Amino acid sequence: MIGIDAITVQFGAVKPLDDLTAAFNAPICGLIGPNGAGKTTLLNVISGFVTPIKGDVRLAGTSLKGLPPVKRIKAGLRRSFQHELVVGELTARNNVMAMADHVSAKGEAARDTDRALAFCGLDAMRNIAGRRLNLFQRRQVELAKTLVGGPRVILLDEPCAGLNDSETDAFRTLLQAIHAEYDAQVILIDHDADLIAAACHETLVIDFGHRLAMGPTAEVLQNDDVRRAYLGTM
Repeated sequence: MIGIDAITVQFGAVKPLDDLTAAFNAPICGLIGPNGAGKTTLLNVISGFVTPIKGDVRLAGTSLKGLPPVKRIKAGLRRSFQHELVVGELTARNNVMAMADHVSAKGEAARDTDRALAFCGLDAMRNIAGRRLNLFQRRQVELAKTLVGGPRVILLDEPCAGLNDSETDAFRTLLQAIHAEYDAQVILIDHDADLIAAACHETLVIDFGHRLAMGPTAEVLQNDDVRRAYLGTM
């Protein structure tokens, strides 16, 4: 659903993305590479926070060129960040409702919020203040915020960082259920190769801003160049 056409990003003399082309078509797509490879920069380009000097991003074949982040959100793009943005003074429900108020159809914000909370397993925590939620629960709230208002593509930047094994497994189960429940595509950055292998149907590997490999995840993770660059093995 997301097409990347010859994207180049330049900050001074540095090109974190250099003529990058790829197409994300599977329900859950991985985006991996060593630190500094350009992964977060690519999510920033897709979501409109960074403007490339060259190239285009397409959503279901429609160019997003020139669209600011708010209009991309209206078009169905959703985004989480490496550091969760849960407001401590608001309840879990009101954190999600704050997003729904901006993206849900008229009169649907409360329904969308309650559906997302239930999907993410937060019904019992709905009235708990954000500051009292643990890390896993805050990540659940962040995911719920991406699910309101008819998402088409959900961009997740290391949502399982800092979680223990059982929490990561639980989060993976949520990710794997999104397409069936919401008909939305997920693009996932994570350094956990086991999570990528278990959750992602296809994976793009970038290294120093260039496409290193893309294809079915199992095949990509066995690629010798990928193992050297990303996994540190042969």
